[in-house]
This record gives sequence, C-alpha cells and structure tokens, in this order.
Amino acid sequence: MTSTTTLPQHGAAYRPMTAEERKVIVASSAGTVFEWYDFYLAGSLAANINANFFSGVDETAGFIFTLLSFAAGFAVRPFGALVFGRLGDLIGRKYTFLVTMMLMGISTFIVGLLPSYAQIGILAPVAFIACRLVQGLALGGEYGGAATYVAEHAPQDRRGFYTSWIQTTATVGLFLSLMVILGLRLNMSPEEFASWGWRIPFLVSILLLIVSLWIRLQLAESPAFQKMKDEGSGSKAPLGEAFGTWANAKYALIALFGATAGQAVVWYSGQFYALFFLTQTLKVDGTTANLLIALSLMIGTPFFVFFGWLSDKIGRKPIIMAGCLVAALTFFPLFQLIAKTANPALTEAHEKVKVLVTADPQTCGNVFDPVNVRVFTEKCDIVRKALAKSSISYSMTAGVAGSGTKVEINGKPITIDKDFDKTAAAAATEAGYPKAGDPRILKAPSFSAVFASAEALKVVGFLTILVLYVTMVYGPIAALLVELFPTRIRYTGMSLPYHIGNGWFGGFLPPTVFAIVAATGDIYSGLWYPVIVAASTFVIGMLFLPETYKRDIFKD
Repeated sequence: MTSTTTLPQHGAAYRPMTAEERKVIVASSAGTVFEWYDFYLAGSLAANINANFFSGVDETAGFIFTLLSFAAGFAVRPFGALVFGRLGDLIGRKYTFLVTMMLMGISTFIVGLLPSYAQIGILAPVAFIACRLVQGLALGGEYGGAATYVAEHAPQDRRGFYTSWIQTTATVGLFLSLMVILGLRLNMSPEEFASWGWRIPFLVSILLLIVSLWIRLQLAESPAFQKMKDEGSGSKAPLGEAFGTWANAKYALIALFGATAGQAVVWYSGQFYALFFLTQTLKVDGTTANLLIALSLMIGTPFFVFFGWLSDKIGRKPIIMAGCLVAALTFFPLFQLIAKTANPALTEAHEKVKVLVTADPQTCGNVFDPVNVRVFTEKCDIVRKALAKSSISYSMTAGVAGSGTKVEINGKPITIDKDFDKTAAAAATEAGYPKAGDPRILKAPSFSAVFASAEALKVVGFLTILVLYVTMVYGPIAALLVELFPTRIRYTGMSLPYHIGNGWFGGFLPPTVFAIVAATGDIYSGLWYPVIVAASTFVIGMLFLPETYKRDIFKD
C-alpha cells in the first residue's frame, strides 16, 4: 500500500468507522496481543523454564541470572522505550513497530528451541536471559508505536475510543497464553508436558508472528508522521528534544507522576496482585483463583473500550483521576471483603490467635527482596518474612538492646531454627490458622462450580470492581499520552513515562507490598503502597495534568 498524507477529519458529524480505520485498529491490536502473549509465556511457564535452563547453576550464578530475568521483565522496558521511541520519531511508526514485533517473535521462538542446561551447560541460562532481554526491549517499543499509530489515524473526537482497543491487548494476550498452555496440559500427560510440551507455546509464536507481520505490512505510515516527513519538520534528535528541554520534559514528568504511576499501581493491584493475594495470602488453590480472575476479566474487559469512548465525551482526566481516587479510597475494604469471603477461617484466626515477636530493633532490617534472592541472617528478619509467607498476623514489641528474637503464639514460645517457617506454620495451624486445602477455604474447580457457589460469585463481584478501576485508569491513558506530545517527538515522549510507570511503579508492586506486610505483620498493610501512589497521582494530576481530549494532534 502506498503512503498517504490524508488526515482524519475533525469536528465533522459522527460517521461510522471506515474499513481502513478498522484495519488499522485490528492490525495494531493483533500485533500487540501477540507481543503480550510472548511476554507472558515466561511467567506462566516459569517452573518449566527453571527446570530446563537453571537446574545446574551454582548459587552465585543463580543470583545473577535471577536479577537479569527480573531486569528483562520490568527494568529494561524503559530503555526499549527510549531506543524504539527515538527510531519511531526518526523513521516512522509503522516500520519501528514492525521491528519490535520481529524481535519479540524471533526471540520467543528461539526460547522454544534452546537446549537445556543438561545439554549445553551455562550457555542455556545465558541464552535464555539474552532472549528475555530482547523481549523486554521490544515490548518497551511496541506499545508506544501501536498507540501512536492508531491515534494518528483516528478522528479527533473518537481518539479515546480507537486507542482503547490497544488497552485490551495486555489482558487478551494473557488469556491467549493461558488458554494455549491449558489446552496442552489437558491433552498430554504431565510428564510429556514437562519434557517437551512446554516448548510448544513458544514455537507456536512463529505462526502468530507471520500472521501479525502480514497484517501490519498491509498498512501505510501514519498520516501525521507522513505529513511531517513530507514537510521536512521532523525532529533530528527526539531524545534531546523530548527530555532535554523543559517545555517537553515537564510533560513527561507530569505524565509519569500525574497519570501513569497511579494507573500502573491500580492496574497491577486489580489484576496481578489480586491473583497473588488469593493464592499466596488466602491460600486459595490456583485453579479456583485463576477461574475467579478469568471471570472478572471477562466481565470487565469491555469497559476498557467504554471508558475510552466516554473520555471522548467528557475528557481523559476526570476518568483517570476518578479511577485513582476511588481505588485509593476502597482498596482496603475490597481486599478485606475478598479475604472474609474466600477464607473466613484466616480472618477469624487473625482476630483470635495472638502472635507476638520480641526483638532488638537494631537487629531488624528491611525485608525488601524484589527478586527473591536476598539471604537473611538476622533472626528478626527471618521470622518476619516466614510469618508473612504463611499469612500469619503478628504484633511486635521492642526487646532490650542485645537481646535475641523471640516468637510466641498464644503465649507458647516457638523455636527459631533453620526450619522456622515449617515450625511456625504448624504451630499456627494448631492454634486455629487454616492451611492450604482446608475445607473452609473457597474451592471452585470449574466454571460451573463458580456459578453454583454464592461465595465464589461474591468474590468474582469484588474482583470485577477492581477490574473496573483498572479499565477507568487504563482505557483512556493511551489517548492522553499521545495528546500530550507533539508529532515530532510523540513516540519517544509518551513511551518513556508509560514504561517507567508500568515497568517500575507497577512491576515493583508485589515485592514492595510483601515487604510492607512482612515488616508490619498485617496482611493488608501492603496496600498502602498502591493507595499512596494512586492518591499522589490524583493530587498531582488534578493540579498539573492538562485536559487533552480536544487537542488537534495534527496542529503541533
């Protein structure tokens, strides 16, 4: 298809979406779904990956590889935003997100072919980490390209609606990866899946890559970029212009602290931390938890598009700010309701079983461990981390200087040794705490079982409210970010705050929440992290974030 500089019409009466616009949305969304599918596979198949690529590494090498795996997943994404954002503003949106798609697809396919540690030794984890780093960089460049491309094809009065389809892709990509894995598990033995079946989802990605590339190759360059290129008004140094001058850099800071930071913690709390809370804190079995989350996502996902559409009518800012505010105000009661419904025995134990930790405050450090590789030697830290992992609520009192750490459950001392986590869990169970598999914990092993259980449906309702908050903050965010920056630096300008917000503020949410829980002895106290960030974003956004929905992005 030849390029065109025909711009979307603005201010005209409502018209149906054209065939070309539908193709733009479908092609951009399909490619982004594919990239999220690839990215989620490593997390969904972590146990199989560890067994094949990391089984023989020593402790030091394991520490390094774990750090690099984490970096690939979250920390490296802003660097991908810088690299590919710059390319997108220099050479075009279309060709840049074709490059990111190729990198993601090929690196994912290679993971499916990599020999195991038993076959090639240390080269196995090195090669896997290299593929993950490429994936992280590619994902950092994909989102900004897709959102910018769709926005620059959209009529001004429907930009929120058009870009909201991009916002559904992370959820759809997660669904797709889980469905492929589930289908394989149901059609082969556990031994077959562990041996070679886990590689199939990675290998299948090459087919998705071919289809996605074919669709995207049918597209022309975005009209806004083509117009800028024809006029010779493009930026020669997008990075310097976007972040080296205060006029543009201030919008990147406002976008980060006044929009994407709060959006990220609301998103991660409503989808990823909710699943963690169900399985790790409330001890709900994985199948039940996944079914509950899946139903809430199925109900809530259309609201990404609804709030994108609504933002074209009333503005992006009021919807995003309202989502941050209502999340900050209701996270505590919602998660408490989920706990009381899914595991009432645990909430009862928190009230009746008294666990007391006595320790010299000087021996108690922080227990922040974002990649789960720190080795804790002080008994105070070992005790608090073990109690938090077992969802045991405790209170703490300061011991005299130089005194040791003591733990009592209902007045009975608990020995602190190398097996303290097991000892404490057994003592807590004896005192009234439920353990995994307890019949008092919600269990619904199928969709029909969920619909037959009033408690399960209540939890789905609470989870759906959390997902609705996600759709409020995430549905309009792409349009807002696009509209904050001029065409010449748009790809670069919007990508960095988005990926710092989601990769760092969101990506660090689970370990930060756990560290707060471990330090305080309260399973809900970790929610202060998303509450404070969301509330701060509300305040900063209300004061400094401009409303953008009426901006003509073709006149900058």
